Amino acid sequence: MEFRLLGSVALVTEDGDVALGPAKRSSLLVMLLLRPNSAVNVGQLIDALWEEEPPTHAKTVLQGHVSRLRALLAEHGAEAYGVELATQGSAYVLRMPESLVDAHRFEELVALAGVQRRPADAVRMLREALSYWQGPALTGTVHSRPLEAAAGGLEELRLASVESLAEAYGELGEHARAAAVLRTEAVAHPLRESLAAALMLALGRSGRQSDAIDWYHRTRRLLAEELGVDPGETLSEAYATLLRSAEPVTVPRPAAPVVVPTPEGLPRAPRGFTGRGPELAALDRAVRGGEGPVCLVTGPAGVGKTAFAVHWAYERRADFPDGRLFADLRGFSDTPAPETAGVLREFLLALGVPPQRIPEAVEARGALFRSLTADRRLLVVLDNARSSEQVRPLLPGGDHCTTLVTSRDRLGGLIASDAARPVPLGHLPPAASAALLTTVLGETRVAAEPAAAARLAGLCDGLPLALRVTAARLAERPGWTLDAMVGELADEQSRLMLLDVEDRGVSAALHLTVQQLPDSAARLFRAIGLHTGSDLDRFAAAALVGTSPVQASADLDRLSAAHLLTEPVPGRWMPHDLVRLYARHLAQDADPEGLRRLIDHYLYTGLAADAAAEPGSQPCYSLPADVRRPAAVLEFEDRTAALDWYVAERAALGGAVTAAAALGLHDRAWRLALVLWPLMLMRIGDGWTPLLEAGLASAEHMGDFDAQSRTRALLGWILHEEGRDTEALVHLEKAPGLAARAGDMISEAIAYVNHAAVLDATGEHERAGLLMAHAVSLADRTGHPSTQVLTLHHLAGHCMKAGDFEAALAHTLRAGELVPPEAVVVQAQLQIVKGEALAGIGRVDEAADQLERAIAASDAAGFTEGSVRAAARLSRLSADR
Repeated sequence: MEFRLLGSVALVTEDGDVALGPAKRSSLLVMLLLRPNSAVNVGQLIDALWEEEPPTHAKTVLQGHVSRLRALLAEHGAEAYGVELATQGSAYVLRMPESLVDAHRFEELVALAGVQRRPADAVRMLREALSYWQGPALTGTVHSRPLEAAAGGLEELRLASVESLAEAYGELGEHARAAAVLRTEAVAHPLRESLAAALMLALGRSGRQSDAIDWYHRTRRLLAEELGVDPGETLSEAYATLLRSAEPVTVPRPAAPVVVPTPEGLPRAPRGFTGRGPELAALDRAVRGGEGPVCLVTGPAGVGKTAFAVHWAYERRADFPDGRLFADLRGFSDTPAPETAGVLREFLLALGVPPQRIPEAVEARGALFRSLTADRRLLVVLDNARSSEQVRPLLPGGDHCTTLVTSRDRLGGLIASDAARPVPLGHLPPAASAALLTTVLGETRVAAEPAAAARLAGLCDGLPLALRVTAARLAERPGWTLDAMVGELADEQSRLMLLDVEDRGVSAALHLTVQQLPDSAARLFRAIGLHTGSDLDRFAAAALVGTSPVQASADLDRLSAAHLLTEPVPGRWMPHDLVRLYARHLAQDADPEGLRRLIDHYLYTGLAADAAAEPGSQPCYSLPADVRRPAAVLEFEDRTAALDWYVAERAALGGAVTAAAALGLHDRAWRLALVLWPLMLMRIGDGWTPLLEAGLASAEHMGDFDAQSRTRALLGWILHEEGRDTEALVHLEKAPGLAARAGDMISEAIAYVNHAAVLDATGEHERAGLLMAHAVSLADRTGHPSTQVLTLHHLAGHCMKAGDFEAALAHTLRAGELVPPEAVVVQAQLQIVKGEALAGIGRVDEAADQLERAIAASDAAGFTEGSVRAAARLSRLSADR
């Protein structure tokens, strides 16, 4: 068993990494590992687990994470390694051998290296110590001050160890190795003067005096620009040492000056450029970050990449005294892309090469271009690149040259092969969008309608191209108000048409992007126009086009790389609004069966989620006879995964109900309306009624008694929980009879118990008791454990209200024998009722034990309502003692 802090936080056993769960649980483990065998109080842990003000129930959540962490350790045999998570008053302590923590072994080796007399021994120990690092320390934890401070301390020790390793190499006379070790860290930490000083000396001692002095001047400029300070004593002394060690040289008589042309190939500066302050600063940092940098400006069609690059190039002209070259590579254009040989010829001509001396072969042209740029401070702008392959032959050869590439694609290959530094451009924020409108329409017109200007920015997705087209339309119509244009653009059917003007516009720009896609990705993009929600996963995408999730994932990544989709959370993709409208426009060419496949995908996945969220419960529907199974069905590890899927797919499932009904697929529509029932019961009052009413309409349209019974039983319960008992009882009175007519005894028992529970809540206790007893009898006849547990649970609650605590306890105990181990929420609910019944009988200690177990079980399951209820009852119990 091993604990890793130097990189991603991990618990590692012989079988591999153990899944720790949420970031808060990893952070809890880290706080205990940073102080092994020492008590860490609850207050310190809460401060570390929340970035801002912790919630009122933070202690309860912390207890849940402690319980789960204990279970994980026990499950993987921690006791055999001497590891124990113990409670010590109001604190927790992780008792363990410290050698199991990689950070401890790292620090121990660093300390041993510091007392070695032989540099070779120090090198061996320091290299072994640094090998423990797998990435930034404490990765995967909460971004709180205590944890960030701890990570910073470990990083500081790592950098000091790198400097010590370089010093030991220097003592061995291996100055080139010392320079290699230091260079990587000096690039990553350009303002750390001790690193820069050590690198300068190592370079000088390895015979690279010029590089060493260049590094000093580079660091001096960075200190001045970033911090406004001069070099400190360490850096200045290293520079002086270099100067003292330099040999005098004979200065030759200067030759006659050679006139070298200074190319100026930039297009005209963009007019009305506004905003982009953070992105311009990011590009400045990227350019300063290394030798011969390649910077990659990426973003969707119409976001203003070319204008941004050209604006920056004009702003930084002084940084490139040897000239500026520009080429439009037309990667996303209706006209063919220029040949590499042609672009290189234009570059060579601009650099003063006579036409007759330009080689014929493209490889020779590239070599000459790299040779001519080797000693120049030159800017090369490669605009509208389609691929990394298109860019590579056009990269200059000098360490002082900067290449600025723009593309709608992420060009990951260029990042991998040439260390290109991405500078992504997103959509403009509202203030910058309003400023762009002002450049065309004037300040007075925009300032008169600030709310309408903000609304226009939203309707244009903050996309500069769309904003400029909108501004152009308004400029042509001086009598129009901004609010009138808002009204026009609000119509989704005509928005894209209004955002096109002459040969420019959003649709035209998106068309050029889509036409460059591989066939499978283009087919998926069109199918996304059929999707019923705002975002989707790879399984839904696979259903839309009738392919596998693996292929769908590859196509989604391709669409994301082309900036047609974003991935706001891992594994879920979504288009911006204007892109979605364009996809809907193209959906007329999509496979017409795509929407039906999507609906059937949701039916299958809904049952899988149902089984994971409420194991052992009656499925909320059976599949229609003509349903088509998707290529693969998402599998859920546990209840939490199922609930996360419900939350993510809620909007899409609601849209699927509407779409199914519109297609006349009412047998699908009512089923889809019930898919979310576990989430509905956890989030009562979250506006579920319209969805269920739509499902009921489809069930009645079909005349399906089973469908009507199930839908009415759930709808009635939701209405009751919303405080609408009169409406609830209308549905609940009908549900049992419909279930009986359908011949479904399980549904009948559930319908009766729901009806009885609402009657009990409205004061009809005697009738409620009779119906509940009848529901229990029906459930027993079915032999279906989940339904038996449900009816017994409600009957126990009825007995609690009547003050019959012994009967309530008996029903709870019987229900407990029927609950499967994986039904953690049901177990927690029964523990709460059992604790309350025991308290009513007077068995206070047993009651407290049950309630404490209920809190732990509820926390582990994410059942907040249960945690709060059990904690409140435990608090009252403690107060009564």
